[in-house]
Amino acid sequence: MSLEPLSPKDAVEQYLKSREHDATKSTIQNHRYRLKQFRLWADEEGLDNMNDMTGRLAEVFKNWRISEGGVNSVTLEQHLRTFRVFIRWCESVDAVEEGIADKIIVPRVSKGEKVREEYIERERAEKLIDYLCRFHWASRSHIIFHILWHSGMRRGALHALDVDDWHSSEGYLSVRHRPETDTPLKLKEDGERNITVSDNRLAQALDDYIQENRFEVSGEHGRRPLLTSRKGRLHATSIQHHVYKVTRPCWFGEECPHDRDTEQCEAMMADSYSKCPSSLSPHPVRRGAITAHLNGNVPKEIASERMSVSVDTLEEHYDARTLEDRRLNRKDYLDNI
Repeated sequence: MSLEPLSPKDAVEQYLKSREHDATKSTIQNHRYRLKQFRLWADEEGLDNMNDMTGRLAEVFKNWRISEGGVNSVTLEQHLRTFRVFIRWCESVDAVEEGIADKIIVPRVSKGEKVREEYIERERAEKLIDYLCRFHWASRSHIIFHILWHSGMRRGALHALDVDDWHSSEGYLSVRHRPETDTPLKLKEDGERNITVSDNRLAQALDDYIQENRFEVSGEHGRRPLLTSRKGRLHATSIQHHVYKVTRPCWFGEECPHDRDTEQCEAMMADSYSKCPSSLSPHPVRRGAITAHLNGNVPKEIASERMSVSVDTLEEHYDARTLEDRRLNRKDYLDNI
């Protein structure tokens, strides 16, 4: 086989371009970040042509990634899986010899390690919602956190909602894949669903937010986004910013668990909320919501449909219940036997 010369930088960019038709923007951004580590290594190693990549060099890169430190086993697995997919693409365009991707051994991570990632506990989430309902009723922060917790939806799905997706009289939110107007869902059409809003406080807050606090603006495509700023649809990173803000313990009246002076703490600044060790992004809220549903004896199949995640993935990545939680869940079903 005649290999076509291709630099690591160009290979990464061409690979990312090739994924635009079958991956969401967030997935491409994640792959860009993960492969940035490969590019850094290639520069250090002096690898300027993918033709020179071998199975042995792939192992050298893996060991380099491990030795860098600060990478947990779950993150390492994700990065190496992305690297293997990238190398397989390089094989398909004759940039590296065939068979190299198959030589890349990705360390297996136990289920226990995968579900030990952070998540918000039910007690903390409910305390935060009570605080939002009392002091920040129908604000953007209230709507963002309350929907994320009640529905367990992804940040991208929340970002995609329009005003017309809230069906007040019927009490549900409709989640739709609209890539042609820049709001795709992670699972595309498979991620479409109607989500019942059974929390009366959230239902009323949605009505009040739309009536009183939502900026009445249209998006670029003439749609009416549910979450807005003065300029249009609220950006996904702004949604994350709101979640970081409200999940800081000091924000909803708790003492700082990190012995910080709030007058000096950098996480009090609007652009640094994420620097609070206790602040959370939307994903741990989703994981906590799924766990709360399961602890509430919602069958996995129902939670799977509501949260748009397969049962297998739910069990592997999102079910943070303890063994005792699971026993008590089973006990409720067995009491009448």
